[in-house]
Amino acid sequence: MNNSRLSQNKWIQLLFTCVLAIIGGFIFKCLHLPIPWLLGPMIFVLLGSKVSRTLKPYWPQKIRDSGMIIVGYMVGLSFTLETLKEIGKQLPSMVLFTLLLLLCSCGIGFIVAKLSKIQFPTVMMGSIPGGLSQMITLAEELEGIDLTVVTFLQVSRLMMIIFFVPMLVFSPLFGVAEQHTTASVAQTTTASWGGLFPHIIVFAIVCTLCALIGKKIKFPTAFLLGPMIATIILNLSGFSGPQLPTFIINVSQLMIGGYIGLMLKPNNLKLKFILLAFLSGVVLITCSVGLSLLLAKMHAIAMVTSFLSLSPGGMDQMGIIAQEVHANLSFVICYQLFRTLFIFIAVPPLLKAIFKSRLLQNKAADKIS
Repeated sequence: MNNSRLSQNKWIQLLFTCVLAIIGGFIFKCLHLPIPWLLGPMIFVLLGSKVSRTLKPYWPQKIRDSGMIIVGYMVGLSFTLETLKEIGKQLPSMVLFTLLLLLCSCGIGFIVAKLSKIQFPTVMMGSIPGGLSQMITLAEELEGIDLTVVTFLQVSRLMMIIFFVPMLVFSPLFGVAEQHTTASVAQTTTASWGGLFPHIIVFAIVCTLCALIGKKIKFPTAFLLGPMIATIILNLSGFSGPQLPTFIINVSQLMIGGYIGLMLKPNNLKLKFILLAFLSGVVLITCSVGLSLLLAKMHAIAMVTSFLSLSPGGMDQMGIIAQEVHANLSFVICYQLFRTLFIFIAVPPLLKAIFKSRLLQNKAADKIS
C-alpha cells in the first residue's frame, strides 16, 4: 500500500525524473556527445519510463515551457537591426526553400504511400515537417486519416532529427568540432552571473508575460516565439539583454529533453511503421542536406548554418544546436520561423480543402459503382 502511494506521489515521480535527467546529461557530457543536456535527459527519461515498473517518471509541461522561454530569450538576443535588414533580403529565398522542402515532403509521402499501401493523405500528414502537436490536432479534424500512423511518423521524424542532425553537424562533414570547443570556452568566460542583473529581471517578467499571452491567443509555439519576439523588441529599443551563463543554458536543455523523453512511445509501434518512418526520415534529411548545399552556394554562408536553417526539425532543437556550434543563429531561426509560420498558417486550410475534395470524390465514385 505504501509502495503504491509512493509511486503515485507526483513530487516523488518528479524527483525521480530529475535524477534520471541529470544522470543522463552528466553521462552524455562525460562521453563528449553533442548537446548532452538535451539528448542525455531525453534518453534516460525515456529508458526510465520503460524500465521502472513501480515508479513512473513525471515531467509537467510547465517545466518544458519554462525551458522554452529561456531558449526563446537566447534566440531573441541574436537579432539586431542589421540582422533584420538582412532577413528582408532573404525573404525570397525563405519562400523558395520552404516550398522546395514541402514539395520534397509531399514527394516522399507519395512514394512511401505507394510502397506501404497506406493512404497518401495519412502519410503526407506524417511527412510534413510541422509542429508535432499541431499536425496531430489537424489530423484529428480530418476524415479518413490514420492518427496512429501520423503520430508515429511525426514522432519518429522528431527522434531522427534530434539524433542525426547533431551527429551530422558535429561530424567532419561540417568541420565544426574544433570551432565548437574553442567557442564554448569563450562563451563560458564571457557570460557571468554578475552581469545578469538588473536587466534580466525585466526580461524574465516580459518574456513570461508574452509567452502566457501567446498561449492565450493560441499563437504557434507561444513559449518560444513570445519570449523571442519580446526580447527582439526590447533589444531593438536599446534595452539590451545579458548573455546567459552556461549553467542556465544547460538547465533549459534539460527541461526540454526530459519532456521529449516522456513524449516518445516507441513500444506502441509495429515493425512496418518503424521501417516506413526510418525510410521517409532518412530521405527527408538527405533532401534538406541537398537544399542546404544550394542555399550555402547562393548566399555564401557556412554549410552548418544553411543545414540547420533547412533541417526539418523544431526551432527549439535547431536553435539549441546552432547555439552550441556557434552558427549564424539569427539566420537559422529566421528560416525555421518562416517555415513554421507558413506551415501553421497556410498548410492546414490547404490540406483541409484538398482532403475534403478528395473525400467527396471518393464518395461520389462509391455511389456510381
